[in-house]
Amino acid sequence: MTAVEPVATDTGRDFIRDIIQADLASGRHTTVITRFPPEPNGYLHIGHAKSICLNFGVAAEFGGRCHLRFDDTNPVKEEQEYIDSIERDVRWLGFDWGPHLYYASGYFEQLYDWAEHLIRAGKAYVDDQSQEEIRATRGTLTEPGTNSPFRDRSVDENLDLFRRMRAGEFPNGARVLRAKIDMASGNINLRDPVLYRILHAHHPRTGNAWCIYPSYDFAHGQSDAIEGITHSICTLEFEDHRPLYDWFIDNLPVPSRPRQYEFARLNLTYTVLSKRVLTTLVRDKLVSGWDDPRMPTIAGLRRRGVPAEALREFAKRIGVAKANSVVDMGMFEFSVREVLNRTAERRMAVLRPLKVVIENYPEGQSETLEAVNHPDDPAAGTRSLTFGREIYVERDDFMENPTSKFYRLAVGREVRLRWAYFITCREVVKNAAGEVVELRCTYDPQTRGGNAPDGRKVKATIHWVSAADSVPAEVRVYNHLFKNAAPNAADFANEINPQSLEVLTGCRLEPALADVPVGQAVQFERQGYFCPDPDQRPGALVFNRTIGLRDTWAKVAAGG
Repeated sequence: MTAVEPVATDTGRDFIRDIIQADLASGRHTTVITRFPPEPNGYLHIGHAKSICLNFGVAAEFGGRCHLRFDDTNPVKEEQEYIDSIERDVRWLGFDWGPHLYYASGYFEQLYDWAEHLIRAGKAYVDDQSQEEIRATRGTLTEPGTNSPFRDRSVDENLDLFRRMRAGEFPNGARVLRAKIDMASGNINLRDPVLYRILHAHHPRTGNAWCIYPSYDFAHGQSDAIEGITHSICTLEFEDHRPLYDWFIDNLPVPSRPRQYEFARLNLTYTVLSKRVLTTLVRDKLVSGWDDPRMPTIAGLRRRGVPAEALREFAKRIGVAKANSVVDMGMFEFSVREVLNRTAERRMAVLRPLKVVIENYPEGQSETLEAVNHPDDPAAGTRSLTFGREIYVERDDFMENPTSKFYRLAVGREVRLRWAYFITCREVVKNAAGEVVELRCTYDPQTRGGNAPDGRKVKATIHWVSAADSVPAEVRVYNHLFKNAAPNAADFANEINPQSLEVLTGCRLEPALADVPVGQAVQFERQGYFCPDPDQRPGALVFNRTIGLRDTWAKVAAGG
């Protein structure tokens, strides 16, 4: 892998699209049919999002269609929960398979018949060796494999044994069906690969009808052929499997001739996309579940507030390449910020409140101020804010002994309150432990709206909320799940970032945030983008941080 993949400059063309365009121009195909074929043994992650966008995207671009097909050939690891989550994720990303929803299990009878076809042609045999024995005799990259002692069984004996395997006469692992190809092949995948194994397990769709199940390599290409897939687009780890894919297609009476093409899978800094690792994280409760906002799953990203548009834009930006590389997390975060900056309405929230009493503001009085919902979208309108004698500001916006480059609140310092007034800090109130618990300030009533009629300037603008009507909330600040840019998947438990989650209680939000729907991100001004969590309920708001701000308007406008 290279270090970091740069931003793609031309996201409209790639080698996959060039192949499809050439196939249409030559008349090889008249309709483009692709497929997205997940195994329902876990939740989809951001790497799958890239594949979804590619397969559904190219089909739409060339006027074709994309199938959703579940590769449900391993009942031990597959669950209906995963099937439901995959359908939900694909739809959320903005894609629809229409009537073209398929399952490999729907082809089990046909696949079985084709397995018998290979046996009758002398190209498959039943092997009594154990899994360990098969592995030991497969050879290495530099040494050929060794023929099974059962490789030369007669067609009749193989058919009899295979039919008895189907009938359930043998226990798990007792026998397998293998293709008879070439044990000396330089490609290990062609050294008599396993086609069927015995597995007495309940299948989510076929129940107990089967006790033998096809391998992925045997089911995949033939399922493509049954559905008339024209371009079977896979990630690069399947490149060495393509000769086997083609061997099956060439040696079976399949109804069409699909072709497999491989592209580089997504590798992202600070992220592990191994399904084994993700499953372990969930199983061992190192995260709260598949939709934990720290997880790179589509469900986790959605719960965190990442918009589907941002994932689609990210997939376009990184492009489709033939060589593996590592994409910097910053590129993904840029895509998220770019979309949210354009679409998310602005609100104010104080995450670490410090009380401010404005001494020259009349007690018992309040007023309504107007705030813009989005600075670049007049159609977003405005909202009302209540301003009174007591407010909360961010604790980090005050410094008792300010440094030379700190321009926010300090004793004797004047700042602007967003949408409100200029205030000046006059006094600090501390508790018995010497901690600052309250600021005593004054305001200039001539600066309503944040502008001084005499033209004087301040060096900082800070956000605030009213003490009287702000609402309490819990805010969860998420950071990278792994502490290193290139986490070691073999020792991932020790790679977990202990600061990946910070839970802030006692936060104060402006009242309008109580009405934000779950799943809709908003910008907390000067803080970042946040999204209501499904855990919340009326009177107990919970927000997740989607992503921080690269540059805040306060820093840009005021230098601090």
